[in-house]
Amino acid sequence: MTVQQTNIPSEIESDDDFRARLRTFFTDHHPGKPPRDPKERLAHQKAWNATMFDAGFSGPSWPKEFGGMELSFAHQVIYQEELARARVPGPMGTGLGIAAPTIIRYGTQAQKEEFLAPMLRGDKIWCQGYSEPGAGSDLPSLRTTARREGDEYVVNGQKVWTTQATNADVLFTLVRTGTQESRQKGITYLLIDAHAPGVEVRPLRDITGGAGFAEVFFDDVHVPVSHRIGEENEGWPLVRTSLGHERAAGAMNQAAVYRRVLDELTALARERGRASEPLIRDQLADFEIRVRIMRYNAARIISDILTKGEPGAASSVSRMLITAFEQDLHEFAIGLLGPAGLLTKDSPHAVQRARWLTGFLRTRASTIGAGTSEIQRNTVAEQVLKLPHDPGMPPR
Repeated sequence: MTVQQTNIPSEIESDDDFRARLRTFFTDHHPGKPPRDPKERLAHQKAWNATMFDAGFSGPSWPKEFGGMELSFAHQVIYQEELARARVPGPMGTGLGIAAPTIIRYGTQAQKEEFLAPMLRGDKIWCQGYSEPGAGSDLPSLRTTARREGDEYVVNGQKVWTTQATNADVLFTLVRTGTQESRQKGITYLLIDAHAPGVEVRPLRDITGGAGFAEVFFDDVHVPVSHRIGEENEGWPLVRTSLGHERAAGAMNQAAVYRRVLDELTALARERGRASEPLIRDQLADFEIRVRIMRYNAARIISDILTKGEPGAASSVSRMLITAFEQDLHEFAIGLLGPAGLLTKDSPHAVQRARWLTGFLRTRASTIGAGTSEIQRNTVAEQVLKLPHDPGMPPR
């Protein structure tokens, strides 16, 4: 894909100039509120993604040759802050922060040219196919298989809790190409066409009433060998890259978003006449401290990526902090609203269209997704604190 963009400055901008340029763009091109109909909402977001890409406002950390902005540390922080401030949709699909860094590091030049720019523009939606019914927290026990036949792999098995699978065009997956006993040494990283014959996606309804997750079944699905990232049976180091960048991407984005959300929650406490209550003030102060820690930790991760190429174990620290924070924050919001906090968005008396109740329900899964809190604690214990391997987990 040929990358042609506008609005690219010829010289390095000051922080203030960059922030002003972002604000002008988001004001002049704001996409407005997304439609409620799921199909219309998807088209709305794809159009916005294309607008940002064509104007040169996508992929803050990506190389420019693939359509990214290749921003400095300070400008990446500003980018996330202004994106959250403008309340515009962020980049679409889980591939951007997870699969893309893996392809950039391990992919061939042909794979980079084929996959990266269409992913960033939103022409193709990507989703992650890692978790399986028997392989979530213990990812190396996955059982979806791929056997090689000439220039293709034939894939059979099942994935589950796959976010956005119903809208996806490409699944980046882990498959078993070695024996079950080989664990990490028998895993291969494949990119699978989500519309290929033999792929079946079944939506899963969750506690919010939505269907953001799905089960994905593979029945003799043929995948070109050219869509393998890295070498056969050598996919595990790629997984670690993907997972690290997944947590890093979440840290940068969520630190900016929760800065705005906490300000809105504080405003809500004032509107309801409760901001002067000592216990409310104490809790809001605690959230303020945690949001600032979140921001500093995200900045540390960005710095690690820029200097070392990898987010490191700090991304697990960040993931633990954010997931506990967002659950505590939404639980507090429901308590602040009292009985009104239990009204659903269908009620005419719901406060702010029941956003706090929806957030409360949605964040119940936060400490499970992208690696459970227990997995994050093990990572921090072993890689940061250098403690012995958890005896309750299988040997590597």
